[in-house]
Amino acid sequence: MLDFFRNHQRLMMFMLILVILPGLGFVGIQGFRGFFDESANVASVNGHKITRVEYDDAMRQQIDRGRQMLGAQFDMKLFDTPERRRQMLDGMIEQRVLADETQRLHLTASDEAVRRALLSDPVISSLKNPDGSIDLDRYKQLLAMQGMTPDQYDERVRYNLAMQELPASIEASAFTSKTLAQHLTELAQQQREVQGIAFHPHDYAAKIQPTDAQLQAYYDAHRNDFATPATATIQYLVMSPATLSASVQPSDADLKKYYDDNIAHFRTEGEVRASHILIAAPKDASAADKAKAKQKAEALLAQVKAHPDQFAQIAQQNSQDPGSASKGGDLGYFGRGMIAGGQAFDDAVFALKKDEISGIVQTDFGFHIIKVTDVKPAVTKPFDEVKDQIAKELKTQLASKAFTDSSEAFTSLVYEKAKSLQPAADKFKLQIQTATVTPQPDPKLPPDSPLNNPKFLAAVFANDSVSAHNNTQAIDVGNNTLIAGRVTDYKPAAVPAFDAVKDAVRQKVIAEQSNEAAHKDGVAKLAEFEKSKSTAGFSSPLKVSRNDAQGVPPAALSAIYKVDAQKLPAYVGVDLGDDGYAIYRVNQILPPAPTDAQHLAVAQQQIAQVDAQSQVEAYLKALRERSSVKFYGTPDSAAQTADQ
Repeated sequence: MLDFFRNHQRLMMFMLILVILPGLGFVGIQGFRGFFDESANVASVNGHKITRVEYDDAMRQQIDRGRQMLGAQFDMKLFDTPERRRQMLDGMIEQRVLADETQRLHLTASDEAVRRALLSDPVISSLKNPDGSIDLDRYKQLLAMQGMTPDQYDERVRYNLAMQELPASIEASAFTSKTLAQHLTELAQQQREVQGIAFHPHDYAAKIQPTDAQLQAYYDAHRNDFATPATATIQYLVMSPATLSASVQPSDADLKKYYDDNIAHFRTEGEVRASHILIAAPKDASAADKAKAKQKAEALLAQVKAHPDQFAQIAQQNSQDPGSASKGGDLGYFGRGMIAGGQAFDDAVFALKKDEISGIVQTDFGFHIIKVTDVKPAVTKPFDEVKDQIAKELKTQLASKAFTDSSEAFTSLVYEKAKSLQPAADKFKLQIQTATVTPQPDPKLPPDSPLNNPKFLAAVFANDSVSAHNNTQAIDVGNNTLIAGRVTDYKPAAVPAFDAVKDAVRQKVIAEQSNEAAHKDGVAKLAEFEKSKSTAGFSSPLKVSRNDAQGVPPAALSAIYKVDAQKLPAYVGVDLGDDGYAIYRVNQILPPAPTDAQHLAVAQQQIAQVDAQSQVEAYLKALRERSSVKFYGTPDSAAQTADQ
């Protein structure tokens, strides 16, 4: 069908016009659009639509963060689940109801709060000039790359801060008593002395001898378990900044311009090494105390001026800075803004030359006498030294831009030239690669391999690809990567004959029957122990706790802690699935060690945080219940387009 559309595009366009235009006459343009609008949405909250595009973007960002955090351990199966899709949509709905409530209460953030938030952003902090001001031109350029002006970004920050006010106020009000913290800490640290005995399936395997009739019966009942999957041999193209970088080569003029435009990146700011004497006088000290501290500082200044070579000894004897006094006042090397004394301290120290001594410098900490012991001037790396580094950075930027500029053309070309990937390969200087794939991701490939993308695999095994050998569409697999494939050979799924998989069937039967035997023996033995209260066959005693399981499986630990403390010794049996069956004898309960004040305070804070989070969740749930929430189908189809 798609092949017919491709080969008769003009005809299909004419037919669509014949169908669409009469419809517009009956219902009007707005009414006609209304038939389709909801297909572009996944939900609405109080009339505000959550579009599939927004949902797809959120899913893509979540998956990309997972890839970045987990690296080789990233498993798409754990991220692409109906539960995660629903959680994502629920989170977007909660953000929407919170936004509506913030607007209803007319909450906003002050200009000062916005300023603090901006300055705390590490990206913006990196744009600081040597004098501490922000490089506004670079700031505007950075925002322009994201399609925003400074005013627009300010409003976004203000909006986000306002959205945080309600949850922050709830969290700030959360409180956990010391008594509750003490009780929960004791429960977490409480130990139970246990002994275990395990019934492993592999211990029974040698005794299991299934008959041919049993094997045949198992095969007949589980034929699909032994099926070989469908396979497709494909050609494919991957377009990404990395694959385009080979065709991008910045000129020497480009490199020099980049160097000149970003000269601050290649400059190491000047540093000084200084020592100081501090006479403490906090800003909340009384006027009399400040006067007394200043008088002492002036006396010490006269002393160091008279004997500058004795600065270290005088500092060691008189400075009230506990961090540096023992080192003769030495603060080491530092740049502007690195010492807590603030602007006044920086202005004084960076105005001094080597071996010069300042006058009295007042800060929020008190009165300082400063001596500069060394000066490291600012150094700018020459262009030739950083040329290779610039070439690498600029090549990455140009490749990213080339990807952005070419992705739409790539998508169109692989669709229009459906019978071959060669035109796209030639135009974008990409290499056609080959692979054999199945409908399921290959665990031998890296988790983030484009060949393992479920959406791409679904396109490969679609009827249009398998039967007509047409190119797949260009699939966005995240991380600025597109992939398109073409099936050159296809083998359908097949169930091998019994004789071909007889050994595999035997292994399956032995495994299942061994597990059943282990479970049966374990249950019988548990009944014996409950009568005899014996310890025969058990391991040496272990002291386990909720915080330290000592290798005891979680299911077993849960069962151990459900034992009635008044009925010891007690026995519990635990089904460990494929690992068999285990019995644990709980001998006694050991009280926890006393909790010191510091650990109790930490526990109290952590429990309060958990309580605060639960209160925020309850509040958001209440907001949602009184909001009008409507779903358009399920988020599954949207998630399928979220680059997996």
